[in-house]
Amino acid sequence: MSNESEADEAEQDAADEAESEAAEETTGLQNGDFIELDYTARTVEGDDLVDTTDPEVAEEEGVGEDQEFSPRTIVLGEGHVFGAVEEDIVGSEVGDTGTVTVDAEEAFGEFDDDEVRTISADRIPEDDRYPGAHVDIDGEHGHINTIIGGRARVDFNHPLAGEDIEYEWEVLDEVTDREARAGALLDVFLDMDLEVWFETDTVEEEQLVESDEDDDEDEDEDEESEPEYETVEVEKETLYIEATPQLTMNQQWMMGKQQIAQQLTNLLDIDRIIVQEELGGGMGMMGGMGGMMGGMGGGGAELEEALEDEDIDAEEIVEELEGAEE
Repeated sequence: MSNESEADEAEQDAADEAESEAAEETTGLQNGDFIELDYTARTVEGDDLVDTTDPEVAEEEGVGEDQEFSPRTIVLGEGHVFGAVEEDIVGSEVGDTGTVTVDAEEAFGEFDDDEVRTISADRIPEDDRYPGAHVDIDGEHGHINTIIGGRARVDFNHPLAGEDIEYEWEVLDEVTDREARAGALLDVFLDMDLEVWFETDTVEEEQLVESDEDDDEDEDEDEESEPEYETVEVEKETLYIEATPQLTMNQQWMMGKQQIAQQLTNLLDIDRIIVQEELGGGMGMMGGMGGMMGGMGGGGAELEEALEDEDIDAEEIVEELEGAEE
């Protein structure tokens, strides 16, 4: 065998080995997969409960009496849980369990002594002027360590700053149903259970007509021709979301609907999103991927209830609108 043949064979063996290693690395769950995850997180130092999806754990700890605890559907690689947890899950299979420690820096940040500041007590509402009270000062949330006379010592660090967090997790299932995926993402983004469905719609749209190269050569190089468009029918994979008063008044939705729409479009591999509301006996459509709008319907009583659920003062909204008109 010639040296050249030996070199070729060695190169092929190396390529096969690399391909085999790559195949091994991509087994199991990967980034982009939708999974149903059960987990409990506690501080490493004090074993204090940080978060859980287990109702029995929540009951034992006496937390969240008005909160529903159940497994979460997340998308691996999208930051729905801490990166260290995602990395620990990638490559695993449905039914696998694990335990991973998230360093304080990645979790809620290291404790910063500079974030403990002395401020005037006059900047704190009178009812909150006591040690342990949680306060909001100039958009920053903190808690009062001490308050003496006219000065208050306020800690603006996160309550769990400096704490390493231990996560115990179990992958319960891989979520493949499209509507379940869409509903789960909306729950992650908005903490709401909304009715969703998919349809393939045929719509008309304008498309640019490509000019003939031969015709281009005959035209004066310095003269620019007007672009030509034609109307064609195309199929659009559409996610429909039921509009409710609660969705319309949801603050996350009002402030970030475009970003939410973009994430849904990318993660679900769809063309557009339509938020749809029912008006009387018919159906009304509000918005699409380019300009999503929540429909406001259901009557005054339902709207008032939605405002109360979202802790929004209707009178304040009216006053702001009247002020804008002036």
